[in-house]
Amino acid sequence: MQLALGPDPRSETLRRLQALLVQRFGRIERAAVEWRRPEWVLVQAVIGARTKSEISNAATDQLLKRYGSWEAVADAPLEELQNELSTQTYPNIAAERLKDSLARLIELRGAVDLSHLTEMETLEAMRWLERLPGVGRKIAAGVMNASTLDRRAIVLDGHHRRILQRMGLVPPKASTDRAFEAIMPAMPDEWDGGDFDEHHLLMKKLGQTFCRPAAPDCTNCLALALCDTGRKRAGQA
Repeated sequence: MQLALGPDPRSETLRRLQALLVQRFGRIERAAVEWRRPEWVLVQAVIGARTKSEISNAATDQLLKRYGSWEAVADAPLEELQNELSTQTYPNIAAERLKDSLARLIELRGAVDLSHLTEMETLEAMRWLERLPGVGRKIAAGVMNASTLDRRAIVLDGHHRRILQRMGLVPPKASTDRAFEAIMPAMPDEWDGGDFDEHHLLMKKLGQTFCRPAAPDCTNCLALALCDTGRKRAGQA
């Protein structure tokens, strides 16, 4: 007879962490009018590597305004797209990846259309998205969560993954894929897609302020009591 494993203790840690994050940084609730279609989120994510979100958002809007459709963007000359994406950190790479991903999407779907994802289970849909050039687990999760699809899929950027590793919530050397698979079972059941999105954005703030890649400020970090690495660094282990 197999015994029930019981609730994952990491879920309560995440609940406590979220309360501390909100207390420190405030709520981050996206208005309904700001939820974008999956195709828009895909483009924004593909072009936005190492670029501030507001800059990539503006560039995505400008692309659609100039060309009128994502299919027209896919047909645009590469050099022209590179010029259009000059505000991005890596415009040449961004343009190449965008053309490749849109071209593959058109090949698979006949248009830049992700409406079929609505009928798919979240992980199945993410794996479908990962068939597109330049789309990994982070982008796939973002399309599912931060669009009108509003799914329970956690987006793990470098900040978020680093914090989870330092806290001991995922394996210390986990890739983005492995970290996603490790943390998803621990995400609180009562959190919806909006809660997932808010949690990710708050974790990003934590990574930018206290839990930095180098010289983390563990002593003053709001998550110190919950963090294995932080307690050791602060001499509280």
